[in-house]
Amino acid sequence: MTQTIAPRVRTLVLLILAVAGVLLAGAAPASAHAALTGSDPAQGAVVDTAPAQISLTFSEPIAVGDDSVRVLDPKGERVDKGDPANLSGTTYSVRLLSGLPDGTYTVAYQVVSADSHPVAGAYTFSIGAPSETTVSVSAQGSDDGLVGWLYGFGRYVSYAGFAVLAGGAAFVLACWAPGARVRAVQRLVVSGWLALTAATLGLLLLRGSYTTSGKVGDIFDLELLGDVLQTKTGAALVSRLLLLAAAALFIAVLFGAYARTVPAGADGDADGARKPAEGEKREGEGAAEGDGGEPDKRDLTFGLALGGTVVAAGLAASWAMSEHASQGLQPGVAMPVDVVHLLAVAAWLGGLTTLLVALYRGPVETPVGRDAVRRFSRLAFGSVVTLAVTGVYQSWRQLGSWSAFTDTRYGQLLLVKIALVAVMVAVAYLSRRWTQRLAEARISAAEEEKRPSVSAQAEEAEASKEEEKQPAGTAPAEASDASEASEASEAFGVSGASGSTKAGTGHDAVRAEQLARQRAATEAAQQKRLRDADPNRFGLRRSVLAEAGVAVVLLAVTTVLTQTEPGRTEQDAKAAAATSSSAAEGTGQGSGAVSLTMPFDTGGRNGKGVVSIDLDPARVGDNSLHVYVEGPDGTPVDVPEVKLALTLSAQDIGPLPVAPDHVTTGHWSASAVQIPMAGDWKVEVTVRTSDIDQVTVSKNAQIG
Repeated sequence: MTQTIAPRVRTLVLLILAVAGVLLAGAAPASAHAALTGSDPAQGAVVDTAPAQISLTFSEPIAVGDDSVRVLDPKGERVDKGDPANLSGTTYSVRLLSGLPDGTYTVAYQVVSADSHPVAGAYTFSIGAPSETTVSVSAQGSDDGLVGWLYGFGRYVSYAGFAVLAGGAAFVLACWAPGARVRAVQRLVVSGWLALTAATLGLLLLRGSYTTSGKVGDIFDLELLGDVLQTKTGAALVSRLLLLAAAALFIAVLFGAYARTVPAGADGDADGARKPAEGEKREGEGAAEGDGGEPDKRDLTFGLALGGTVVAAGLAASWAMSEHASQGLQPGVAMPVDVVHLLAVAAWLGGLTTLLVALYRGPVETPVGRDAVRRFSRLAFGSVVTLAVTGVYQSWRQLGSWSAFTDTRYGQLLLVKIALVAVMVAVAYLSRRWTQRLAEARISAAEEEKRPSVSAQAEEAEASKEEEKQPAGTAPAEASDASEASEASEAFGVSGASGSTKAGTGHDAVRAEQLARQRAATEAAQQKRLRDADPNRFGLRRSVLAEAGVAVVLLAVTTVLTQTEPGRTEQDAKAAAATSSSAAEGTGQGSGAVSLTMPFDTGGRNGKGVVSIDLDPARVGDNSLHVYVEGPDGTPVDVPEVKLALTLSAQDIGPLPVAPDHVTTGHWSASAVQIPMAGDWKVEVTVRTSDIDQVTVSKNAQIG
């Protein structure tokens, strides 16, 4: 039966890996997590005079370098001064050369979002009038090529390694202590440690190229590596390596000192493990007693459980502190929730992998028992409940609305993940039923074993009665024959041949050992065939294999999900883009020398929207100012109050208040707005949408 299953198992594993590879291959192009929500000049805008600087506003803080923002003229020549500056909040600017001629200019940016993912894009604006340009705005990002694919694969391996490492150790400590002595389980957990360590080192080397050029040759650039070590992601990867050193010590104790305290087959008696003969000690019993017995084992188990939990939580935190959870809404709550979520994933998927290895590769002497499977079933149920609770919170945080489930890539992937979890839970229910049948079969087998023991006792009683009937002083025939043979041997001087007998003793001993090993191997193979022929155990193995197969695909989807722009951010970016495009049309909005667009959210009902400011001619002296307020759908809306303030921090001027007059729906204006001095002015707009809901947003603009 095993021989016929092996090809099917290999085919299923290859199919699962292929699906995972396809999912990972499509992960890189959607890896941006910060989105461009505004720009000045806006995308597609036509301004009368050349601006002194370009400003970009993102949905979250970003990291910028000297060449992160480039402005190219119609011929493809750079016209910016480099070295972008953070004006305020999430707005960044780069100054332009003076005296720029009319034409269409391209703004290209390549930055790193606060949750560690590269963000690249480009747009155009025009001075005077649009013109032809030789610059393509569809440039490939650094994460779209081979380096991006390798980085995504490294993330998948790191997640898988963590799950196997933490989940395998948890399975041994919480569900199946004899597994600490099983070589296949030891190899699995150590493989998880090696995979996580190798993947972390690989990510550390790939990080510099992944966030900059995307070139394979830059992977081993030591200067880039030094820059990576100074970032939040680099610090998280180094912390992970240090924690893996502690995890190596944990593994050594788990499969060393702890394994010696566990008797072989301690949990396997119920499932047919070989019971030691009377007077025979199980392997490991002496060590356990010599080390202090059961109290020492309990102390060691408690210490391993506590230390392992701390190390596993630290490893999980290395992801939480540098990715989605560290940015956006409620990061102080989101990061601990993310740690708990990752630990629950590891306990479920890693424990499931260990159970699969134990069922297929576990030795006959130490089979995984039904009690161990039941304990893991309870652990898995608790993990699923934890995943459900933490997953609901994370979904609300990353999506923000029901429509994001279907309208965004993140929401669609999340639906796929939920479906896979549902499939896993259904298969786990089948595994639970097979476990129950296995337990019932063992109970019936134990009752049948009692019947032959009764007949054996009756035969022994008959034999003892026959011995009592023999006359005193007589011996059984076998004993007398043996005595006669011994006397005959002595009479013919057989003892004189003792030299030749000793010469053959060594050969006989070796032969006896070989025969003993052969008999043991034959007996073990026979027991394994009998064990594998059990239909209940066979069904359990198949269901666990299917569950593990779904888990591999689930982990791939999760990896892609962590590299995908959250639905909330994607929808906000779309709303800002729609508003910017509508602002440039018709109504005169966006026609000023300086045009600013800022999304706002007062937190109340109907509190979201976009406010746009037009200042003309944006010079020292009198200026006219127009304010436009639009809802998320781009339609003009009225609000109870809009007011502005202008501040020139470099000269300690301001804030200068401006109270515009309402003109029509969604439009306010003010004339004779005095700008006393040229410089980098901060424009603050306060929008009030109800009696208690208001917010102040700001942007900087070069005026004069």
